[in-house]
Amino acid sequence: MNAKKLKIYSLLILALTFFALVTQAEDAAQTTPETKEQRDARMKWWRDARFGMFIHWGVYSVPAGVWNGEESRHIGEWLMLDYKIPVTEYSALTEQFNPVDFDANKIVKIAKDAGMNYIVITAKHHDGFAMFHSKVTPYNIYDATPFKRDPLAELAAACKRQHMKLGFYYSQAQDWHHAGGAAAKGGHWDKAQDGDMDEYLDKVAIPQVKEILSNYGPVAELWFDTPVGMTKERAAKFLLLFKLQPGIIINNRLDSAKATGDFSTPEQKIPETGIPGKDWEACMTINSTWGYKSFDHNFKSTKTLLQNLIDIASKGGNYLLNVGPDSKGVIPAPEVDRLHEMGAWLKVNGESMYGTSASAFAKLPFKGRCTQRPGKLYLHVFEWPADGKLLVPVSNNVKKAYLLAKPRKSLKVQADPAGKVIMLPQTTPDPIATVVVLEINGPAQVTDEGKAAPQKDNTEKTAKVNQ
Repeated sequence: MNAKKLKIYSLLILALTFFALVTQAEDAAQTTPETKEQRDARMKWWRDARFGMFIHWGVYSVPAGVWNGEESRHIGEWLMLDYKIPVTEYSALTEQFNPVDFDANKIVKIAKDAGMNYIVITAKHHDGFAMFHSKVTPYNIYDATPFKRDPLAELAAACKRQHMKLGFYYSQAQDWHHAGGAAAKGGHWDKAQDGDMDEYLDKVAIPQVKEILSNYGPVAELWFDTPVGMTKERAAKFLLLFKLQPGIIINNRLDSAKATGDFSTPEQKIPETGIPGKDWEACMTINSTWGYKSFDHNFKSTKTLLQNLIDIASKGGNYLLNVGPDSKGVIPAPEVDRLHEMGAWLKVNGESMYGTSASAFAKLPFKGRCTQRPGKLYLHVFEWPADGKLLVPVSNNVKKAYLLAKPRKSLKVQADPAGKVIMLPQTTPDPIATVVVLEINGPAQVTDEGKAAPQKDNTEKTAKVNQ
């Protein structure tokens, strides 16, 4: 080997060594445990937000819960599996999917007017159809439909304009369209679905998640689902992608053991005592389904939805409330109406929700809930006391009491052996929830009236407050 070739060879070895050292340093940084302070800083906006919009939208909005003239008894987005629809037959629905009335700016405004602070939309559900312009597979809204637009790109731009955080739902394991991705809950009924799961992950799911994390600006939250077959090793491949979005927050459904993720995900229920020591987000529907069903008119009342939000906040959780746009891209009017009414309440009482922490009390001597921040207790009264007296089980010195809707008018407070009694107006100011603020010195010193016997467990049980 002559001197020139030796020099080139040496430089090549040096470059490869440098690249290896940089890669090792990056990998080490990736695996360095996050400190509590770092985690708290990353999670702060999410913990303060309290209220977000979930959007389940896809090609399943075309049949709208009806197949061969039969109205499905199940949720709309599971139609393909429920009726074991062949891959080619279900894929043909894309020819009818043309959501010409989709307006990203309008949807973001609906969320903002509702008092929501972030949006999470389905980028790909279990039917395998991508609601974005994916280069990984042509089975996406841009290439496979007459629409020829990327709604996620439009939504990302609208969120940026209106200062709304945006996240994405992605079904990483269960995919009824692509070979190898249909392993869950009887998910094999068509030979087109047969295949190797690892090959599916490597060629479809992981590249698509990389697209989502690379092409749509800051991603606030990533919401995985049904992690059947998702071993620690398979999940690790996704974890490597998160360095593309260092501040991202993910749920606990990436791997089958639910060993990764930043928050727990009780679905369609509110844990009776919250989930102490953990961040959690209750995802719930306004009616009975996630994806659009034309005949589902079982809409919850504004009262129920608002009291759910209050209940969740009082237990330290977030409320991810779902809407299901139709095949034209429009959120049903009854859902918009309820969100507008929630926003009107939050415009007055938002201080008692955003940035607050869970209740200081294990129980309350009135029907309602409590949230707090240093020096303030927010008492959400669901039923106005007949005698006009509100007992608050604390022994602290009181600075002031007032209705949050009328902060300049002080309410009288009397001492009581069980705590403090606030003298309320005779009439109920708000039929859904009136917020009474009690300003106190120091952390809440709870009396026996606000304590309860120890719980046997803190598992996620269905709350009964609004059943």
